[in-house]
Amino acid sequence: MAGITSPAVESSPKSQKSDTPTAADVAPIEVGDDNPVDDGDSALGTEASSSSASISSSILNYRNMHGRTYHSERGTAQYWAPNDALQNEVMDIHHHLLTIASEDKLHHAPIKKDIEASTSIRNVTDLLSDFADEFSVTEVIGTDLSPIQPSWVPPNLKFEIEDCTQPWTFRPNTFDYIHMRYLVGSIKDWNSLFEQAFRACKPGGWVESFEGVPIMQSDDGSVPDDSAMAGWGKTFVEAGKKLERSFTVVDDNVQEEGMAAAGLIDIESRIFKIPIGRWPKDQNYRNVGLFAQEVLEGDVEGHVLHVADLAWGWSKEQVTVYCAKLRKEIRSGKHHPYYRIKIVYGRKPE
Repeated sequence: MAGITSPAVESSPKSQKSDTPTAADVAPIEVGDDNPVDDGDSALGTEASSSSASISSSILNYRNMHGRTYHSERGTAQYWAPNDALQNEVMDIHHHLLTIASEDKLHHAPIKKDIEASTSIRNVTDLLSDFADEFSVTEVIGTDLSPIQPSWVPPNLKFEIEDCTQPWTFRPNTFDYIHMRYLVGSIKDWNSLFEQAFRACKPGGWVESFEGVPIMQSDDGSVPDDSAMAGWGKTFVEAGKKLERSFTVVDDNVQEEGMAAAGLIDIESRIFKIPIGRWPKDQNYRNVGLFAQEVLEGDVEGHVLHVADLAWGWSKEQVTVYCAKLRKEIRSGKHHPYYRIKIVYGRKPE
């Protein structure tokens, strides 16, 4: 993995809102002098992108919406993004982006190299493969709603079909480390989720939650309220209300409070800014921004199709028009957007 880091801020080991870092606590990202501005009308062309259950027939019965496939309606799960090849490819790139942006680390909890068992709630294939390679003596289990895993993986890695909103099938005190990533917008009861993680975690083990804020903002006011960039966050927030599955868990401190309520201790949190585009002056931030632009443009429609339908009742054609406007704004160089990720981890008492 490339040695690219982004500045972050650490909070004290508490879960109170006043002690939780916010975007204002992280240093502003400087804009580069050589940030090109594209005043053309075309939205084409870019530097960053060329544009534990058995696998039963019910699981494979994917939903088809707007020409894309989504996981089957199993249990109470309601994941908002597609599960097809295009989205999965973009998500693997997203994993690498988030890793290099968060200090080139696969985990932030202080786990030991000789841990026996680990699980990841919501499978990100490359994340799990990298983790299994780094922790070669550890049994690593990836769980997800859909059987979308590759045919070859490290020998210490296996996958199971699980709905994390249902009672977990793992025995109590099974795992040394539990990693949960990008469940935002898909969980109704976060306290229950962390309670189940606490139960499955061994005494002395760690639970880590990695979530993002689907809101594009800027440090210099270059993301106006009437822009497509600003509309991105509004769409996700509104869709979360319709789904009754919030997209604002980071700003609501749901991770810290859920962990504390479950009984985890030594809770720490960190926030990182993820720029979108080549506008940052700092080369590390610029590299991250180019990756982020590639991820977004690689499947911008897939990210927003379902949530825009839920939030505003948009047709596929309306989403296409919106996405073209968003691409144009990103490529213009006039706007300096970023989004935030928060990593929170806590330990189960021994």
